[in-house]
Amino acid sequence: MPKLEVKQQKVKEIEERINNAKLVVFTDYRGLTVAEMTNLRSNLRVPGVKFKVVTNTMTEFALKNTGHEDLIPHIEGPNAVLFSDEDVVGPAKTIFDFIAKYKKLEVKVGILEGQMVGKENIKALADLPPREVLISKVLGTMQAPITSFVYVLNANLTGLARALDQIREQKQAS
Repeated sequence: MPKLEVKQQKVKEIEERINNAKLVVFTDYRGLTVAEMTNLRSNLRVPGVKFKVVTNTMTEFALKNTGHEDLIPHIEGPNAVLFSDEDVVGPAKTIFDFIAKYKKLEVKVGILEGQMVGKENIKALADLPPREVLISKVLGTMQAPITSFVYVLNANLTGLARALDQIREQKQAS
């Protein structure tokens, strides 16, 4: 296969990953040892997540072809890119936990649901509680009014039963 076709295929692959991903994070990995990079990759080895070192030239072509030219000035230097097709919070949390531990990786910029986001927005994502916790909180707030309603109905029925019982006792006594 000619060299040009190989490069075009790589650009096409990056384009597909960008289009399919809910979250794309560009990072500068300078200063990481092979062991640290391997550790990070193993932590990100979950379904729907890819973490790849990419060349800037091919990434720039892919960004232009997907309508994200505004990111090109932000991706200078070496880039390792996180592509997450499903979860957006977990991978962001993994990256920022890694940064807190090793202080070497740097988040540059990202794409969240098709929109360019800065490092601060990705950090805010990482600070969110896990999906399961958020769902349980929502369900808890939905359940509270129903539970209160049941208690009110139960209290009224109990009061009615006591009133009827007192009326019955009065009638038996007379």
